[in-house]
Amino acid sequence: MTAMRKFLHLLETFNTYMLAAGRSVAWVLVALMVGTILLQVFYRYVLDSALPWPEEVARALMIWMMGLVAASGYRWGAFVAIDMVGEMLPTLLQRLLKLFLLALALVVLAQLFYLAIEFFQRGFRTRAASFHLPRAWIYLAMPVCFGSMLLVNIEMLLREIGRTFGNAEDFPEPPRPTLTVAE
Repeated sequence: MTAMRKFLHLLETFNTYMLAAGRSVAWVLVALMVGTILLQVFYRYVLDSALPWPEEVARALMIWMMGLVAASGYRWGAFVAIDMVGEMLPTLLQRLLKLFLLALALVVLAQLFYLAIEFFQRGFRTRAASFHLPRAWIYLAMPVCFGSMLLVNIEMLLREIGRTFGNAEDFPEPPRPTLTVAE
């Protein structure tokens, strides 16, 4: 258990920094997306001359933003979940059910990651319609998304294995990010 706890600590630390960087970049992408949309509104309704590229750029920025924050949402349980069945079970069965579901999610995320890599590679064959960039760079958001979710899933699975078959206090949840207000 000691080796697993050390590996889990390294993975938690890596994931914490990776997810924080992803959230930071996502804020910039949201700002760029809003700016792009406002630029299109200005050109379309004030200058009466719509630009051909803002909708596609805003969509690409939104895809990347989602790809960068999905793993953070997964790590802290921000996705919709049906957990009333698990809550009715005894503690050991709850943990075993959670282990099974995390193992199943591991298989699904690994397959999605593999498919996303293939999709990214095929993206070099086409270009975005309104600006000349291979679609692969937009599609790269999916391997980033599923790869980071896969790392988070491995972290969660190891933590749950440690809690189920070891001392639960040795496997605490990682701290949640806090929003700080500048004064």
